[in-house]
Amino acid sequence: MLPELEVADVFRRHGDAYRELHADGLGRAQLRVMRAIELCRTAALGGHTEQCDACAHIRISYNSCRIRHCGKCQALARAAWLEARQADLLPVPYFHVVFTIPETIAAVALQNKRVVYDILFRTTAATLRTIAADPRHLGAEIGFIALLHTWGQTLQFHPHLHCIVPGGGLAPDGRRWVACRPAFFLPVRVLSSLFRRPFLEALDQAFMAGELTFRGSLTNLGDADRFAGLLRAARGVDWVVYAKPPFGGPKHVLAYLGRYTHRVAIANSRLTRIDADTVSFRWKDDRRHDRQKIMTLDADEFIRRFLLHVLPDGFQRIRHYGLLGNRAREGKLALCRQLLDAPLPPPPVLAELADPLDRYEALTGRSLRVCPVCAVGIMQRIGIIPATVGLARPAFWADTS
Repeated sequence: MLPELEVADVFRRHGDAYRELHADGLGRAQLRVMRAIELCRTAALGGHTEQCDACAHIRISYNSCRIRHCGKCQALARAAWLEARQADLLPVPYFHVVFTIPETIAAVALQNKRVVYDILFRTTAATLRTIAADPRHLGAEIGFIALLHTWGQTLQFHPHLHCIVPGGGLAPDGRRWVACRPAFFLPVRVLSSLFRRPFLEALDQAFMAGELTFRGSLTNLGDADRFAGLLRAARGVDWVVYAKPPFGGPKHVLAYLGRYTHRVAIANSRLTRIDADTVSFRWKDDRRHDRQKIMTLDADEFIRRFLLHVLPDGFQRIRHYGLLGNRAREGKLALCRQLLDAPLPPPPVLAELADPLDRYEALTGRSLRVCPVCAVGIMQRIGIIPATVGLARPAFWADTS
């Protein structure tokens, strides 16, 4: 069986040439991501050696980079996050609403990620909460999770928010649960119209405050008249907000979140070929009923597209609002369960396990302590492999949310 190809293989093979060719255009965050993925689970980051106390089998384990853009380092973080979310679920239908921005605004976002992504989160949250609070639609306080994705199937830049929303909310007096209509959450045309206005207003305010910068083909947007023209054009087009069919229940919500929350721009499993000049990968063509196709890109272009999706340092890409907001979540969810006559959530398992080996076993059902060869002995640590390089990362480096 051939070993699985990895994005790390692309960086190790073509990264030096890319860095040299694009030295003037690469930011520190992008350089750190490239370096971390290249070194992940290699001797450069150090590790340890173990030996079976029964058959003397030796196993070497190298350290992980633990960054959120590395596809190999998300399993435990994803599992722990999902376990925490299980305590938030209510026995009601759940809806999936997606907010996107036009290509012209996406171009501004690419050069101003932190500012525009924050605007996207704020205005999406305000739009959902405002429409839901309106008695003509739901008349209730809702809660939801918003997840930022910035990629499409071919790795092109496509920022959008996935919102997972319970189908109902608390009445203004807090005395009853207000359920939405079956299979219908909120009118997407109204959401789209309301979303566009505050987003563009916030973007205009950011421009007036000098928070936006422009370079390359967008340099002319630094002129106030040109930027105003961009906003006028954006007001004249439809902004896409769409609601997918409701989930079958809370268990389906968790299954969905498990696929979406801690994803990276492209999973290693999608790579099909890496050679001296190109990288090939599988993608789904949604215009052809999700037909599987193979795309081949120059290695330089593949790396460029991958790096489009590197987030600003410390940026929180998963956020909770309303009933699920961090400040009021515990009390308001308890009230919702009382009104819905819902059982208490199951106690956490992974969160109570401090040892990573115990967490791995709870997650996978396999023990890393038992010898993989004889299945009788216990693997004992016999040596430390010192790291030969360091990853200069801030304290929030491992934060994947």
